[in-house]
Amino acid sequence: MGLITNLRKNIVRVVDRLFSDSDPKRIGIYGPPNAGKTTLANRIARDWTGDAVGPESQIPHETRRARRKENVEISRDGKTVNIDIVDTPGVTTKVDYKEFLEHDMEKDDAVRRSREATEGVAEAMHWLREDVDGVIYVLDSTQDPFTQVNTMLIGIIESQDLPVLIFANKTDLTASNVQQISNAFPQHETVPLSALEGTNMDEVYGKIAEYFG
Repeated sequence: MGLITNLRKNIVRVVDRLFSDSDPKRIGIYGPPNAGKTTLANRIARDWTGDAVGPESQIPHETRRARRKENVEISRDGKTVNIDIVDTPGVTTKVDYKEFLEHDMEKDDAVRRSREATEGVAEAMHWLREDVDGVIYVLDSTQDPFTQVNTMLIGIIESQDLPVLIFANKTDLTASNVQQISNAFPQHETVPLSALEGTNMDEVYGKIAEYFG
């Protein structure tokens, strides 16, 4: 009987850990290439832990594997949330090696990077379907949000019943148009920010604590 009792206690402990509110929630940062996902991930990580998540670059698909920063504790307006940030590769329907050639890259390197980026997109989709508890969706507010990729990803997020925040990034640029993002996805709240300059991060952190706490 003692063995059975101990086994039951161990199972209860495992289940409690799996469903504990104190465990970090995995928040995936998603969006198209060059929307500023890694810049935002680094901004959040540096503000709350002092460390970056990964390198930033103007070259498309610089993030070709999901990168994770664990135990980022964010507190705002009396609410605290402990999250693991998952910075994912930019999702696109096709990765063309010629994109890299435009950045003075040798063809062999361009082909290799395009292959890695394609694998990274598949990994990002796996994380979305299996391994995240919520989504921060980052869009470049200077670009038209009505794209096949954005519509598809938002649809998948909704079908998974995941909490999602849409961040309209790059408000520091004159071509920024936050309203067009709000109009594209009116069913979700849109928060404007500049991850590069740190503009409106107080609201960003307040929303993260509210939605994912």
